[in-house]
Amino acid sequence: MRIELAHVKAVLLDLDGTLVDTAPDIATAANRMLACLGREALPESRIAGFIGGGIANLVRRALAETGAEAPGDSFARALALFEDAYFEHVADRSRPYPGVVEGLDRFRAAGFPLGCVTNKASRFTLKLLRSTGLRPYFGSVVCGDDVPNRKPAPDALLAAAAALGVAAHEAWVIGDSANDVKAARAAGCPVAVVPYGYREGLAVEALGADAVVSGVDAAASWITMGA
Repeated sequence: MRIELAHVKAVLLDLDGTLVDTAPDIATAANRMLACLGREALPESRIAGFIGGGIANLVRRALAETGAEAPGDSFARALALFEDAYFEHVADRSRPYPGVVEGLDRFRAAGFPLGCVTNKASRFTLKLLRSTGLRPYFGSVVCGDDVPNRKPAPDALLAAAAALGVAAHEAWVIGDSANDVKAARAAGCPVAVVPYGYREGLAVEALGADAVVSGVDAAASWITMGA
């Protein structure tokens, strides 16, 4: 490992696909949108493959998969239908992945400030974190609409590190996707990825992270032992 763990002072974690399995509720919202538009439902596993590029991209891909992308005002209506359905049911079936709570507890017990950094809009993020019981763990929550540029730009990671009072290179990023790795590289943060989550078909080894960890609990054991 080329990163010196003793220099770690904070941990920044992605939300969808890293902390919480959100695919079930995202799929439900997408299929409610499609039903309102008179389109066929898609399998949950197929919709899960659209996660990672933001809600607008997911809606476009769901529309393209079921006929054609809706132009102009039709797309705006589709997006609004999805967002309304998702907000109402953001945590019906979404749950933290195994080992997440244990890992966050270990980080907190070791005195590491924690940040949640996500491309998800704040109104969905804060409701999801509260509903899953994860909000109290985080001293900083930076969402896609809190910064000028979302991941893979470094803006959100830099903002979260600053809010926690650490330099970017002192904060480990834990994510699940190429966007997380690219953002970490741009911000100057070391980065680990979990082997589950939403990678849009990429092999975990292809993400180019500094480490692959089996889960947040494993990352916490590794980082706190080296700090």
